Amino acid sequence: MKKTLLLQLCASAIALTAWAQPSSELQQTRQQAVRFSVLADGNAMLDFGRAAFGQIEITANASSANDTLRLHLGECATDGRVDRNPGGSRRYRIVTVPLQQGTHTYRPAIPKDRRNTSGTAVRMPDEVGEVMPFRYCEVEGAKGLTSADVVRIAVNVPFDDDAAYFHSSDSVLNAVWDLCKYSIKATSFTGYYVDGDRERIPYEADALINQLCHYATDCRYDVARRTFEYLIEHPTWPTEWILQMDLVAWYDYLYSGNTELIERYRDELQAHTLMALRDSETGLISSKRGQSREVLNSIRRRDPVSDIVDWPHSGILGLAAGQGGEDDGYVYTDFNTVVNAYHYAAVARLGEMMKAIGRNADAARFAYYAGQLRDDFNRAFLDSVRGIYVDGIGTDHASLHANVFATVFGLVPDEYKASVARHIISRGMACSVYGAQFLLDALYDCGEPDAALALMTSQSDRSWVNMMREGSTITMEAWGNTWKPNQDWNHAWGAAPANIIPFRLMGVRPVAPAFDVVEIRPRPGSLREAECRVPSPKGPITVRIADGQMSVSLPAGVKADVYLPQDGGRTHKHVKKLVTGEKRWKL
Repeated sequence: MKKTLLLQLCASAIALTAWAQPSSELQQTRQQAVRFSVLADGNAMLDFGRAAFGQIEITANASSANDTLRLHLGECATDGRVDRNPGGSRRYRIVTVPLQQGTHTYRPAIPKDRRNTSGTAVRMPDEVGEVMPFRYCEVEGAKGLTSADVVRIAVNVPFDDDAAYFHSSDSVLNAVWDLCKYSIKATSFTGYYVDGDRERIPYEADALINQLCHYATDCRYDVARRTFEYLIEHPTWPTEWILQMDLVAWYDYLYSGNTELIERYRDELQAHTLMALRDSETGLISSKRGQSREVLNSIRRRDPVSDIVDWPHSGILGLAAGQGGEDDGYVYTDFNTVVNAYHYAAVARLGEMMKAIGRNADAARFAYYAGQLRDDFNRAFLDSVRGIYVDGIGTDHASLHANVFATVFGLVPDEYKASVARHIISRGMACSVYGAQFLLDALYDCGEPDAALALMTSQSDRSWVNMMREGSTITMEAWGNTWKPNQDWNHAWGAAPANIIPFRLMGVRPVAPAFDVVEIRPRPGSLREAECRVPSPKGPITVRIADGQMSVSLPAGVKADVYLPQDGGRTHKHVKKLVTGEKRWKL
């Protein structure tokens, strides 16, 4: 049974100014359990199939006003009942419901968690009330309870479940897609892109991945814009996260065609490139120098930023002193390869954004700066003997991350692409679920679709399959509890395949704003069959590969450069532009 109620989203994390007041809606959907059982002690156990952020409603009969129900709500189950001690930031609450005599329906308040309902955490609107993520409900003290008596009210932004579609000949990949797509819907419960239930705070890296995944699964752009505006006023501490803001603004323009953020925040976008930290001798930026009060004010930071590369680092957040983190042993020097790769990307995208709003002189200036920076980057960080990138000036350590980000942001000269690709493949999944976004992007850029497919369908303990195996139905903050003991089970930054599958594996990406022109360059690897539907402002784009053929269907107003995959997508044959409608080719 489902009944949808739309409520205006009006509250936010802190005292936000008028520009940040949300205008979209939160949707409340009534959901019944998919499994119901009565335990040996008489407790009723309900499983809703997937976790969701929401509340619980129960109808119960009491012979007197002295009866009480105890509801155990949680994300995890053990031995057939709700896990009362799931550890880390996995959620469990007990809710006591005093009953009135007779039959009544109750919607008890969810107890607040101080960590995620204070400070800079995004608050739930008063009209909705507090929520928590849970899959299971165990009812203690109810006699004669049936499954129909208990309803979960799930909260999220309106989401078109049919806007995007993917199915292939690989059942594991299909399950990973379903997990990641659902994660984008489920974690939208605040109307912002937040970092999961542990903190409920927007972070730039979470926003960037969430944005791409949301664009790939539903044609909705307002949540990304609202989160961008929040982060302009409330930036977080990592150097690379500051630089990501230019990428978030760029993707908003590229996918939607809207230039409002660029025009409104032109000065802020320039500040977020961190060009003010440029060292005149190397041409590079460093967070170790130049962070004056003027520079920090320009990005609205009170405290200096610090390099992160990936997260967590070794020996923190529950990791033992000798237990490795997710940065592949990165050696942090004053001039950091990953930071400067992001710096290049931010400057290059800023130049393109300035061109989009008619500021051609600025566009030329930033394009020239980006060209210089590309040369300076390779002069400083490329080990031409080994043909790979080191972590920074003064070290010969060559992490996965140094080579991935150089690849993703187009910094690798043609003659070194093969050696860099070999190095990336040799490192495996030596990164976090955040880093996996860029690792997969890099593998497709390197023309290694089978390596990317192998990582997405891996059944190791560092995989999306492991998230499901450990019991989560929303992507985790980390690969598993072992890799980040304090993690939560509801982090959209772990959902990279939700955008990688349609945009890279199936190869549907805009090359002109608002999908006026798209590139369709599938890289199916060893998949025998694959089909996708990708949302766009002009309507759905579909691609199907099966039985030695490939078909493409375009909505009105979209032109496509189509590339037919050869050798699983390692190489392609270009086909002339396709304009609106459907066409089929033999592979």
